[in-house]
Amino acid sequence: MEESVKRWLFDPTVGKLIAVVLGFIVIRLVVRVGQSSLGRYLKDTESRYRGRKVVSVLGHVAVVALVALVFSNRLGGLTVALGVAGAGIAFALQEVIASVAGWFAISFANFYRPGDRVQVGGIKGDVIDVGILRTTLMEVGQWVDGDLYNGRVVRVANAFVFKEPVFNYSGDFPFLWDEIKVPVKYGCDHRLTREILQSVADAIVLDYARGAKEAWRGLVAKYMLEDATVEPMITLVANDNWMEFTLRYVVDYKSRRTTRDRLFTRILDEIEKTDGRVALASATFHLVETPVFDVRLKHETPPRA
Repeated sequence: MEESVKRWLFDPTVGKLIAVVLGFIVIRLVVRVGQSSLGRYLKDTESRYRGRKVVSVLGHVAVVALVALVFSNRLGGLTVALGVAGAGIAFALQEVIASVAGWFAISFANFYRPGDRVQVGGIKGDVIDVGILRTTLMEVGQWVDGDLYNGRVVRVANAFVFKEPVFNYSGDFPFLWDEIKVPVKYGCDHRLTREILQSVADAIVLDYARGAKEAWRGLVAKYMLEDATVEPMITLVANDNWMEFTLRYVVDYKSRRTTRDRLFTRILDEIEKTDGRVALASATFHLVETPVFDVRLKHETPPRA
């Protein structure tokens, strides 16, 4: 018994395994200390996040290098065995392999990066982490309106970038076109209405248009795009019920709801100052009660034969 224990303890393979385990522990401690110390020197959130990612990747590389160094004399004999097992492993872990490939595509093909608002795998949210296998999103929408956070953290497999469209709301052009509709009664001053909407738009969303114009120029230089109007635009349609004004504008992708609130509040305030020259229209439905029907059936006696 003692002889077998001694042979096991002095086995070169066991010694190498112990060395790998101890090296892994040391590397893990160094990575954790390095990640925690970054907060002292990097105050910016994005820089701190990227620094932690770099330290983590360097730790993984160090572990692989340690294993390769310790078992360097045995790697040649494992080549045939690894080749035979490779096909089975690739088939069993095809989703994992696709996710790793997706991570490379995300990292180097500029699909998205942490901080972007995207829709991937049917989930819409802000990217808070891009791992080797999964992308972590802070979800927006669902039961919450206005593109606001709902509190759910969702992890989506990176393989989805090859299977479904990836919608990026804040990539090369961090603005969105949005519009509001204002119904106005017939008989009101439509020219004054247009002036009110234009003045409100200039006061609230014109700054977004200036920033969007510069971003659009970069987009036109990079892609095959035509020039687009980013200034606030007002159009009028006369339908059966009222005059419908549409205000189209660009807005920051995170400010849609607050901008709509500011626009509608300002428009209502300006309409109240017109003393009835401009009035909002609404549809009113009056349900009329069904009249009482008096139905009398006359009974006739059939003639005798």
